[in-house]
Amino acid sequence: MRIIPAIDIIDGKCVRLSKGDYTTKKIYNESPLEVAKEFEAHGIEYLHLVDLDGAKNQHIVNHKVLEQIASQTTLKIDFGGGLKTDKDLQIAFNSGADQVTGGSIAVKNRELFLSWIETYGAEKIILGADALNEKIAVSGWQEHSKQELIPFIKDYQEKGIVFVICTDISKDGMLAGPSFSLYKKILKQTSIPVEGNKIHLIASGGISAFDELPKLAELGCEGTIIGKAIYENRISLKQLEEFILNG
Repeated sequence: MRIIPAIDIIDGKCVRLSKGDYTTKKIYNESPLEVAKEFEAHGIEYLHLVDLDGAKNQHIVNHKVLEQIASQTTLKIDFGGGLKTDKDLQIAFNSGADQVTGGSIAVKNRELFLSWIETYGAEKIILGADALNEKIAVSGWQEHSKQELIPFIKDYQEKGIVFVICTDISKDGMLAGPSFSLYKKILKQTSIPVEGNKIHLIASGGISAFDELPKLAELGCEGTIIGKAIYENRISLKQLEEFILNG
């Protein structure tokens, strides 16, 4: 299972929110690059970089931070937040993103999102399936749709999506443990490949202790995104380094 630390950006700084609420913003470091370099120094290969300003403003904002991290580390970066147009996507890839995550756009402009999968390939486009009570949330989680989570994922599986990041918003930033039962349910219902496409599920939200990681791996999650647990010293980078080394 891939270990994917998260860096969320507001005003160019490394922050964390609770349940996506911008009023709960806590700044952890003025320099996202410094944080990224520390991850890299502990054997971490992947980074989940979220432009929270972009998510709120409906267009990419912090691409300079992406460019800085991509050019000064070897981390493979998936970038999300505010990707609403072809131009936003081009900026993200030109700034060094290896993959991009589309959440709101997959709900609000299905045709455009499908065109991205066709143009860039399923290996480059991640479906962001963030939900509260198994209903998809959009616009930096400021809006909730009537779209059911699992049918939403299965529909895009049929259209070629391979990578899915699923965040249970009720868990995000709360350090109360991830949604094991939700991930188990998703994996069970998407386990049969559609048109040869098998879902690679990346768990996100609520990670609070190191012993949760083997459980997520055992469930069949392809990766897990870890944020506040790292910043609040619930999980050390040394522990993550050993987990990666031991496979």
